[in-house]
Amino acid sequence: MAKSKSDILESEEWQKATEYEITDEDIERQNQLLGFMSPSKHREYNQTATVDNIRNWSHGCGDDNPLFCDPDYAKGTRWGGVIAPGMMIGSVNSPMKGDPTPDHIKKLRKSLFRGIHVFVSGSKWDFYRPMRPGDTIYSYNGDETCEVKSSEFGGRSVICVRKDVKVNQNAEVVAVYRILRILTERKTAKKKGKYSHIEPATYTDEDIAAIDAVYEQEQVRGAVPRYWDDVEVGDSLGKMAKGPLTVTDVICFHSGGYGFVPYAPTVGRLAYKNRQRIAPFYIKNEQGIPDVAQRLHWDPVWAQAIGNPMAYDYGVMRENYLFHYLQDWAGDDGIITHVHDEIRKFNYMGDTQFITGEVVGKREENGQALIDVMAQFVNQRDEVTVKATATIALPKKGRMAMYPEVPADLAEEAARMMARHWELSKG
Repeated sequence: MAKSKSDILESEEWQKATEYEITDEDIERQNQLLGFMSPSKHREYNQTATVDNIRNWSHGCGDDNPLFCDPDYAKGTRWGGVIAPGMMIGSVNSPMKGDPTPDHIKKLRKSLFRGIHVFVSGSKWDFYRPMRPGDTIYSYNGDETCEVKSSEFGGRSVICVRKDVKVNQNAEVVAVYRILRILTERKTAKKKGKYSHIEPATYTDEDIAAIDAVYEQEQVRGAVPRYWDDVEVGDSLGKMAKGPLTVTDVICFHSGGYGFVPYAPTVGRLAYKNRQRIAPFYIKNEQGIPDVAQRLHWDPVWAQAIGNPMAYDYGVMRENYLFHYLQDWAGDDGIITHVHDEIRKFNYMGDTQFITGEVVGKREENGQALIDVMAQFVNQRDEVTVKATATIALPKKGRMAMYPEVPADLAEEAARMMARHWELSKG
């Protein structure tokens, strides 16, 4: 017999799932790990970029830019073919080989922050070249910072920034991805219930028509160059809609290639093996079935168990929506070189996000014609859910936009990591 929601929240299984705490020992171990960079051994759903998985990723983000989705169109651009939307690189990875992890590092990592809930709260991206079909992406990473603070949502929390260096098969740095993660105790999140007053959004036909009107006016700049010369501080980047958010949106994002590795939703025997590997990540649902903790992105009962009124999106979804918005404005010849975003609030099922932005700076630096912009997401409750800044290299009349050069020390580090990978691969 299925349990009621109240039965579930008071059950021994769910109480056990919320008993894990952030300890002083965990924090000390995390601090000792700062600065240690290691090759990523994880195999993402996509390891090598293809025309198909680039299109599928774009469609999973609601992006139909022909530069990413139409090979015939892309042949006529400056790129000579399809390229990937920049943030897709964060979810493409082939295992990189490296020397064995030192024993003291293994000891520090073992069961670190066991059973603690993790939110992606923002990121910083630096882009150095596009990812093209045929590119295999490798990476190495490590935590850069660790800060302990009290969160308004989850009580005591730990804020960590992880640096991921994404490298292609030619040992060229494609991008550096810094991920801001907030680790919170499930029990404090459950007790706080800060957002329990929020009601699911409902829409009239007129409301949907108003959102559709935003979709109708959205335009991809595409082949018409947006010249640096013609842009002025204060210019609007236009308006984009995303939503209302549905479980289908989350399914499409996963189908497009977001694997949530190394945790990853899996099926059948693979799910069984995953449960043996990371047992605290699986919590029984109302039918007594062990299921992934990340189901808070589609299971409202589990989302409520940890203090939210309903299921919500992945922060990474909105980050990719941001890239969609910026690239639509920049056009085929524009290059997004840097993005910094902060996730301020949850995007609940039924919420609609409206993205707007404006030009806040215009400069020339190292031979580049650069535009600085600010953007934000505002939901139907008039709440700002994301704030972001970005730098975009635009063509100047008579001069193409170019990617920035990779810092020499970073290029050398990446070449050294890949050389060791290839050396170990020979065996």
